[in-house]
Amino acid sequence: MSGKRKVGRTCVGCRNVKEKKELIRVVKNNENEIFIDKTGRANGRGAYICNDLNCLKLARENKGLEKSFKCKIDNEIYEKLEGEFNE
Repeated sequence: MSGKRKVGRTCVGCRNVKEKKELIRVVKNNENEIFIDKTGRANGRGAYICNDLNCLKLARENKGLEKSFKCKIDNEIYEKLEGEFNE
């Protein structure tokens, strides 16, 4: 046995399962703020997405983030997330 096992997460856009470290974590915190969690440790509900703008667009179309966070997500939040993807 090798100690730690690899943890798979599903992208809310393309729905492919990948290792956690290959995905970007998007968080909704207690104040209902939605943001990219660069540390992977922020408090709140997390959803994972591939590091690909196409997956973010797919998540927007299929409402993947809205389903994960159980709330409506405004266009300005998606635009902010798109801006953070380019950094």
